[in-house]
Amino acid sequence: MWNNYKLEILYQDVYLVAINKPSGLLVHKSMIDKDEIYFAMAMLRDQIGQWVYPVHRLDKPTSGVLLFALDSETARLMSQQFEMHSIEKSYVAVVRGYTQEQGEIDYALSVKLDKMTDKNASKDKEAETAITRYKTLAKVELNLPLGRYEKTRYSLVQLWPKTGRKHQLRRHMKHISHHILGDTNYGRGEHNKLIRENFDCHRLLLHSNSLRIKHPYTHEIMTFRAAFDKTFEHIFTAFGWNM
Repeated sequence: MWNNYKLEILYQDVYLVAINKPSGLLVHKSMIDKDEIYFAMAMLRDQIGQWVYPVHRLDKPTSGVLLFALDSETARLMSQQFEMHSIEKSYVAVVRGYTQEQGEIDYALSVKLDKMTDKNASKDKEAETAITRYKTLAKVELNLPLGRYEKTRYSLVQLWPKTGRKHQLRRHMKHISHHILGDTNYGRGEHNKLIRENFDCHRLLLHSNSLRIKHPYTHEIMTFRAAFDKTFEHIFTAFGWNM
């Protein structure tokens, strides 16, 4: 799938490059998915002919804005912004049920350890503070029965994570029982099956639609925006959402 694939570049200067990462592509090589041979980092390096340094990450199934630095000092400066939470990340997700018009999820998350990469890490770490704001953009009721319900309801939400915990958005939406569609780790299998069979949707419906940063040298406030892929667009059309 990724052979000869050309990444969409959203912005590039001599210090930074931002791309629209597609769903299903790893950011960099990982022992967790050791059989995978394609990574955004390597593909972008080959595409622009220059070494790139990731300053944050997106989960493999999540699409959207992904920022790289083009030298180690810029990477250090940008990483500081992420660590200090001075940047603003915005995501869009399709979730089960009708969400409230807006809200804040303040729910500490236990540290998720990877069996391979974190095998020597302490297993007794306390749960970490995690906060996510959300706003409902659209709702739909479909004439598709599921379980004991004659119809199914879904919401389109915008999410702003105030902290950066592992799988934070997916785990927070599960916590309030509005699981993200297509989530095979934290979602609901019956809803994932429904969207696969009725809408040919085989991906996690979570997309990083914008990222706002301060340029490390010009100090300009910059916002990078990433368009939705065809799967999202198909869902929007099928659900009657004009996005």
